[in-house]
Amino acid sequence: MALEAVATKYWHALADGRVQCDLCPRFCKLNEGQTGLCFVRAREDDAIVLTSYGRSSGFCIDPIEKKPLNHFYPGSAVLSFGTAGCNLSCQFCQNWDISKSREVSRLSDQASPDGIARAAAENGCRSVAFTYNDPTIFLEYAVDVADACRARDVKAVAVTAGYITEKPREELYAHLDAANVDLKAFTESFYKKICAGALAPVLDTLCYVARETDVWLELTTLLIPGENDSDGELDEMTGWVVENLGPDVPMHFTAFHPDWKMLDKPSTPPETLSRARSIAIRNGVRFPYTGNVHDKAGGSTYCQACGEILIGRDWYELSDWNLSEAGRCRSCGATCPGVFAEQPGRWGSRRQPVTLSG
Repeated sequence: MALEAVATKYWHALADGRVQCDLCPRFCKLNEGQTGLCFVRAREDDAIVLTSYGRSSGFCIDPIEKKPLNHFYPGSAVLSFGTAGCNLSCQFCQNWDISKSREVSRLSDQASPDGIARAAAENGCRSVAFTYNDPTIFLEYAVDVADACRARDVKAVAVTAGYITEKPREELYAHLDAANVDLKAFTESFYKKICAGALAPVLDTLCYVARETDVWLELTTLLIPGENDSDGELDEMTGWVVENLGPDVPMHFTAFHPDWKMLDKPSTPPETLSRARSIAIRNGVRFPYTGNVHDKAGGSTYCQACGEILIGRDWYELSDWNLSEAGRCRSCGATCPGVFAEQPGRWGSRRQPVTLSG
């Protein structure tokens, strides 16, 4: 397929001759030939173009729980891919080799939207995930892939920081079936100091997805010792989630390990994740999970009516499955919020690289 920059529409010209990108709250103002902080949206011929359309850092089949999504076709396989760049600058980035790459030309895997959808269907994937870096910055490509997937009855999933403005947000989420939004912390100071961003736009995205769309939503917070793991911040965060998004939105508290520009912090103790989960439960979060640690209890799903285990998980392997065909608890009949098939998937913990031909 041809590797050419594609036109975008979320920008406008400024009186001083620069062009402003309106995709995300960063509002990069560019002279001719410049790129935004994301590295993949650039000014060419007095317009903003996407330079990474049709190119990927690689494709891999993962368990859906790795995204993490625990209430969206559990046990199923998802075809994951990303491009390059990011519109935040998180010092702790766990995928920095992809998200911080300025070399779009290094994206050797090429694939058309239909090629991706076809590969997902042929490999038995229930969904395709835009992940590794944020799909916000390759919105045009993500939307086209999502549409191609829908034509083949394959779902589209976004793993995102939710750092996007109103109109692009409406377009992106109109094409998605599920999203895991990374709620990195619950203070503006954290977002400003550590991510070079802002919290408020992320909260706006969360409220929009939960209240205005049918997209299945789950949240993830990477807990960093001494930065966003205090009882007070966790209490405020989980209370806000219940009040503004509802008690049924799953929250994943995951363990940090030193990476990128944050090598001076220790890895997150498992006890911190358990403490966060307890605070969430106390505040009314019905489905809090722990991640990046071996914690069968913290990774499993329980009925909120009778307490019986609904979905047992050991890392990415499913054990117990006590949901009926209608997604109800087989013990008491209560509904478990989520998107479920009649039977769980059997992909397990495998990770299978895939090469696409176009």
